[in-house]
Amino acid sequence: MEGGLRRRFTSARVVVWLVIGVALLSIATGLVTTATGPTGGGLFGGLIPRAVRQTTSYTGTIVGFLLLVAAVGLRRGLRAAWYASAILLPVTAIHGLLQSTPYSLPLVVFSLLTLPALFLVRTRFQQPVELSAAQVATAAAVVGAQLYGTIGAYALRTNFSDLNTWFDAFYFTLITASTVGYGDIHPTTTVARAFGMTVIVFGAGSFAAALGVLFAPILENSFASALGKSTNTNINLMEDHLLVLGYGHLLTESILDELDGGTEYVVVAEDSDLVEDLREAKKTVIHGDPSDEDVLQRVGIDRAKSVLVATEDDAADSLAVLTARQLNPDIRIVASATERENVRKLRRAGADIVVSPALIGRMLVQAALGGEHVEELAAQLAGEPSNRTLDDF
Repeated sequence: MEGGLRRRFTSARVVVWLVIGVALLSIATGLVTTATGPTGGGLFGGLIPRAVRQTTSYTGTIVGFLLLVAAVGLRRGLRAAWYASAILLPVTAIHGLLQSTPYSLPLVVFSLLTLPALFLVRTRFQQPVELSAAQVATAAAVVGAQLYGTIGAYALRTNFSDLNTWFDAFYFTLITASTVGYGDIHPTTTVARAFGMTVIVFGAGSFAAALGVLFAPILENSFASALGKSTNTNINLMEDHLLVLGYGHLLTESILDELDGGTEYVVVAEDSDLVEDLREAKKTVIHGDPSDEDVLQRVGIDRAKSVLVATEDDAADSLAVLTARQLNPDIRIVASATERENVRKLRRAGADIVVSPALIGRMLVQAALGGEHVEELAAQLAGEPSNRTLDDF
């Protein structure tokens, strides 16, 4: 029981919410500290300079937003997001100390408590960051546009007002490319104006492309998840769930109806049209071969509680059972055998329990011939109270 409680409170899902909580607390603490301003000597009696306390109130809010982005990556199981969170949590705690206000103490404590929990579930975040060629090209365009504007503006600094340092050049490029244009740095010659126009074209164009290529898929996934069409994020955080390998129209539909609302589960199905239909019905499903090792690892067979295989193809079911047993020798596997002679084969493949619909025919015959205890077995299969269990028959 103690191990179960420890696992529950250090599950990946709990840790993700802890990181989100720290991120929101960092943002709130930074905003409150910025609004009230540094007062008195702080918690350490003036040991921390006022300028440092004021600066960390701004940067603390930025760190909070970065940690919130990392939490989104954690929900997708990204390894890079785990590394980012492991770095940002201590930074958040340090910011809380440097802000040196009563408001920052909960931030320090919460950050330090979340960090060991994050390390306990580090093996759960293994997904690599996969960027398409278009996303890589767009990111390169944004960086290139900023470098072009910064280097060019610094080289032409005598043609601009109040542009003297590299930071001034970067600042000018950023506000120009983003079309904010505060006007505090402006061109004073025709050459500088022409250069400023190119910065607007290249910079604004790259930013617009980045919004479309880099962030649109994230928004699409969020909307799809809200509509029940995407479940990968939920799967990454599941523990002690049930895997339904394959889809058989005779049995699986009733199985899912029985599971809905009570047990977390993932269906693995090969038919792409069927997968889309199940997602439209808000079922947790992924497209893949139920006997593919990579697919079973993606749905978390190492942390699943049990496996259920119930299609109308005994050969495919046997292969799925065999693969599941090899990947997780301790998992409980229940299978359905369409043909009675395949019951032993499925057991040899690794199934703990094999149920054959063909036994219903046998039961009907025994009932017609007055077989002993058949009525009690039928009542139990129908969900009615019975003094016997299936093991008694």
